[in-house]
Amino acid sequence: MAERIEPYANPYLIGHDDEVKLFLNAYNSGALHHGWLITGDEGIGKATLAYKIARFLLSVEEGKTYTSLEVPQDGTVFAQVAQKSHPDFKVLERDFIDTDKKKLLKAIKQGEVVDDDMLGSLKRSQVIKVEDVRDVVSFLMKKSFNDSWRVVIVDSADDLNTSSANALLKILEEPPLKSILLLVSHNPARLLPTIRSRCAKLALSPLKTTEVASLLRRYLPELSEKEVKGLAEISGGSIGRAMRYAENDALLMYEDIQKVCYAGAKADGELLLSLAERAAADEDSWALFSELIVKFMRSYMADCADKRAFYDVYAANIKVLDETERLNMDKKLAILTILRGVGA
Repeated sequence: MAERIEPYANPYLIGHDDEVKLFLNAYNSGALHHGWLITGDEGIGKATLAYKIARFLLSVEEGKTYTSLEVPQDGTVFAQVAQKSHPDFKVLERDFIDTDKKKLLKAIKQGEVVDDDMLGSLKRSQVIKVEDVRDVVSFLMKKSFNDSWRVVIVDSADDLNTSSANALLKILEEPPLKSILLLVSHNPARLLPTIRSRCAKLALSPLKTTEVASLLRRYLPELSEKEVKGLAEISGGSIGRAMRYAENDALLMYEDIQKVCYAGAKADGELLLSLAERAAADEDSWALFSELIVKFMRSYMADCADKRAFYDVYAANIKVLDETERLNMDKKLAILTILRGVGA
């Protein structure tokens, strides 16, 4: 698979033209809000949009009208934001746990290469800590470089706990001049109502299937056209999910789920057992199967002539998934039970 482009280094964004236009209109009119809440499903471009806005604000010329968020990909600002080294830019996210933070600092001190693979192997804390929010407060209180905007991305705001959320709220209530906070949220209902009310909203919709397919061709050119179309169709409008599916051979599993369930009692026994063994092989495989079988059942129910009868099957299988996970029951048996139930 091709190397994944992280949001901080990704110049490509499609499917959210209305939200980009809304932001640009606010900027050009001189009515730019100090807090923006960027919401929507995971993997549809929320963080990518936040970084595009950050690069834009750190590049703008005072008094100029803009019709695009684009900045030169080979420019200094793009590189500094990607490296998170711009003096007027900060990302608020879950920090590394203490032991892994020490590993990182040691690696930097010894001149080792700190790449995305290394960072991905380090463990992060469960929440954004209040101490980290206070660092952001201190950052925003300092004079900006060349009197430019100061930009903070919170990725994601869902990771705030009560203390850190209240500390962030104080910034939103009394923002320093020419400062902006971009809050990325997959589940805004979990945020403090006061945080939501203090922010302008950019609510991103799932991407179209054709848009997901277009991005897959760009990011993973080695995929066949059949794979591109199949992954786009089961992605739920999320390029992030589509790429994760590509990495995990989810399309093959989904196709096998379809074959077994549509065949019903005539399903190939060897395929049924093979699918159950693969899906129960480890926790990641089980999680993937759980996600895909729910996706299939919802799709099947939408096209089903007797939706009420199939809903009972759906509800029963959701219960099996829940109890298997919660009570640590036999996953292979659960998978066979679910597949036979759907295909009955």
